[in-house]
Amino acid sequence: MEGRHLKLVMHDIDELRDGYTPPGEAHVADLLEFVGKWDRTAPMIIHCYAGISRSTAAAFITLCALNPTTPETLIARRLREASPSATPNRRLVRLGDTALGREGRMVDAIAAIGAGELSLAKAFWISARIE
Repeated sequence: MEGRHLKLVMHDIDELRDGYTPPGEAHVADLLEFVGKWDRTAPMIIHCYAGISRSTAAAFITLCALNPTTPETLIARRLREASPSATPNRRLVRLGDTALGREGRMVDAIAAIGAGELSLAKAFWISARIE
C-alpha cells in the first residue's frame, strides 16, 4: 500500500568502502520522515537481512524520535532486552544522533550495551573458519 512501506537500501558497514552503499544522512532523513507520519494504529515492523544491525539501529532511531524525553540509555537497554542479539549499526546510530540533536548520547548508549550475544558468537565462528 502507498505510504505504508519504506525501503532503505544500504550495506551493513560502519566505514566508507568502494563498491558499497554506506548508511547515509538521506537514509536517516527518510526514516524520520516515515516515522513522523506513522499514525501508531498498527505495529511498525522494521527488518533487515539478518535482523541484527541495520534494523536494530533503525528501531533505536525510531524509538528515540518517538520518545524525545526518554533517556537514550533506557531505550538502548530496552532494545537489548527485546533483542539479545541486537548490535545496532554504529554509523546509522551516529547519523540518527546528529539528526535528532542528541549530542552523542545515542552513540554512547549503544556503546554501553555492547555487541549482542549472537554477534559475538558469529564473529568467533567467522574468525574460526578463516584461520
